[in-house]
Amino acid sequence: GPIVADIPLEQIRRPLLRTRSNDPDKVKSLMDSIAEIGLQEPIDVLEVDGQYYGFSGCHRFEAHQKLGLPTIRCKIRRATKETLRFVNQKTKL
Repeated sequence: GPIVADIPLEQIRRPLLRTRSNDPDKVKSLMDSIAEIGLQEPIDVLEVDGQYYGFSGCHRFEAHQKLGLPTIRCKIRRATKETLRFVNQKTKL
């Protein structure tokens, strides 16, 4: 099953350039919540050959960046390059 661990933000690749930007209000309220009680819901990442890829949790990721936090709690699933390609295509639609 997935492993939950804290991963440095700079080690997580965000292959999807979002067409629309994050909702600033949502990011702000997440920042308040994370600063107060920490991240409650880890973001999902895929690990392929020791490299981490994040496809979800855009608002949570941005909130961590803005708070200047070095790491983010992730739910890590091991995957192959094929899986990564599949997820990438599926998410682009």
